[in-house]
Amino acid sequence: MEQLEKYFPIGNTIAPISKDNVMSLVIAIIIYVVIGAVIGVLIGVLAKIPVLGIIFGIVGTLIGIYVLCGIVLSIVKFVK
Repeated sequence: MEQLEKYFPIGNTIAPISKDNVMSLVIAIIIYVVIGAVIGVLIGVLAKIPVLGIIFGIVGTLIGIYVLCGIVLSIVKFVK
């Protein structure tokens, strides 16, 4: 878990998650969702370029997986 925390810093730096503070978990989840939505819209627009569409589609999927993993790790850190 400690090795993954350096790749998902929101739970440590911006909204330090602790078991007693539910609001920090909510803030971390909201941050991940907003980041995913903004980048998703940007990549959705850029994916319409014919040649680069496949690459941006793959990057969008990877960012979606990153956001999902960040949310899951935030929840696990809160429950732990």
